Amino acid sequence: MSSYLDSADRSVGGKRTIDIVDQTLRDGPQSWWGMRMTKSIGLPIAAELDRTGFRTIDLVGSSIFEVLVRHCKEDPWDQLISLSKAMPHTTVRAGTRSNGIVTFGLTADSVMDLWVERLCAHGIGSFWIYDGLFNTDKIGRLVKVAQSNGAQALPCILYADSPYHTDEYYAARTRELVALGADGIELEDAAGLLTPERTRTLIAAIKAEAGDLPVEAHFHSNNALSPMNYLEAVLAGADRVHSASRPLAAGVSLPSTENTVANLRYAGFDVDIDDSRLEPVEKHLVNVAGLDDLPVGAPVEFSLYQYRHQLPGGMAGTFKAQLRDRGMEDRFEEVLDEMSTIRKELGYPVMATPFSQLVGTQAVLNVVTGNRYSVVPDEVLLYANGFYGDSVAPIDENVLDKIMDSPKAKTYRDWEPPQPELSELRKKFGKDISDDELILRLLVPEHDIDVMRATPQRTVDYGLSSREVANIKKLIATSVGAYLHIESGGFELTLHGDH
Repeated sequence: MSSYLDSADRSVGGKRTIDIVDQTLRDGPQSWWGMRMTKSIGLPIAAELDRTGFRTIDLVGSSIFEVLVRHCKEDPWDQLISLSKAMPHTTVRAGTRSNGIVTFGLTADSVMDLWVERLCAHGIGSFWIYDGLFNTDKIGRLVKVAQSNGAQALPCILYADSPYHTDEYYAARTRELVALGADGIELEDAAGLLTPERTRTLIAAIKAEAGDLPVEAHFHSNNALSPMNYLEAVLAGADRVHSASRPLAAGVSLPSTENTVANLRYAGFDVDIDDSRLEPVEKHLVNVAGLDDLPVGAPVEFSLYQYRHQLPGGMAGTFKAQLRDRGMEDRFEEVLDEMSTIRKELGYPVMATPFSQLVGTQAVLNVVTGNRYSVVPDEVLLYANGFYGDSVAPIDENVLDKIMDSPKAKTYRDWEPPQPELSELRKKFGKDISDDELILRLLVPEHDIDVMRATPQRTVDYGLSSREVANIKKLIATSVGAYLHIESGGFELTLHGDH
């Protein structure tokens, strides 16, 4: 392996400045904490992140809205507004699929457009827009919506490892995305599949088509190679890399900001961020993890098996839980092998939303029922009928016949995805409903919203250490009186109660 030290002269023009896109508030907690990044967790570090010098801070995606309402009982619009206002010096970013929000199915164009418009109205100044099958008409429309509302739009290329996802394939897709008037190109490796060698050739192919547009690298660490791949990416011409604060980095997440910046500087690149602001963020997140019993990011070992199933790391826990509920947790690897077979049969869809979910769900059903494709989810039917777009490779004819033979499949033969106007959708909730509330009601079940609204909003103070909280819990559990008073430094707590 060649040395990376003082290797920046391998890039065109010699020493360059590499920008960092921060994922501490979005992909980091999405990967490690199931998207449970509440306002109380994010606000105390927002000012530090804002002044660190990041090119962009990624903040929100549609699924986060659902999680905040359902599991955190928190208004996601309030969180978005609060955090974006707390970071006035940095461009704040949101991500969206081109043809769906929250659902793994399809969302009407009118709703997609309103979603982007309302995000812009609340401070979002940059978007990454993805579509695993590259429906350029859908991507192009959202690019224009974002730009007309004052935001930049960077279409995202989702990496997949297959005989069909060649450098030439991705170069052609890059040309199409550049032609849409994009403000840059993002390459995402959600499953950590890239090798240094492939990173080098792929980034070079994408950069050759992107020209002067910035190219971003967003590589997950599922297979331990992403820190090295980042070096290869910038040497091949990438302009920006994505990272997260160390407690929410590594493993199923992205490389840590601390390590990424150090590596880039050792390799001879400039990185204009204020390192002194990284430690307070790290300490806060470690404390939060201790108080809320949340995991802290940890590296994983390289596994060749990852290339067989290509499962994004954050999904592994979901499938294990599904199998555990059925008393079949010991069949997890069987599900992964089935996913590999299904992916080939369905024409090698990229393992990212919604395709990773539909392949994974079909695999669980095939294993649980013992009769492959005897039960087929609606999303697989949508895919097989081409409603998501054209598959990269042909679908296996025998599998397609079996899928299409079901009574439910026949209902899709003459079906067209509904495209209601916003005026039609408003009738369900009342014509005076605000745009923000309309989006929320379309994204999240009404019952969950009603429960969230009825739950008193609380602010959690994470100033205590996890050791102090553990001691308080112990005292409460062992107290036999009706009065308990605790003092710790400047902290006082008095509890009264009947026993």
